[in-house]
Amino acid sequence: MGETERNEQGEFESTMSDSDVIDAVRRHDPASTAEVGDVLGIRRHSADYRLRKLHDAGRVGKKKIAASLVWFIPREHIDGLGEGRE
Repeated sequence: MGETERNEQGEFESTMSDSDVIDAVRRHDPASTAEVGDVLGIRRHSADYRLRKLHDAGRVGKKKIAASLVWFIPREHIDGLGEGRE
């Protein structure tokens, strides 16, 4: 899966949606940045960038466990959608 394509101005534009990133978190919930990158076929730093943007927007949560950072779907999004963890 390609991460970016160039638009008409020659700037890089993401080809994956926020929903793709959230789905990758949901697959491993809680997910490491590397796991999200592996699911999406992108580098870890690209996954980190996308996850931090989603965190700033309140769409994913993050928690530091020992030396690792994990990402999760906030409970209010799970409850609000009527979806539980499997």
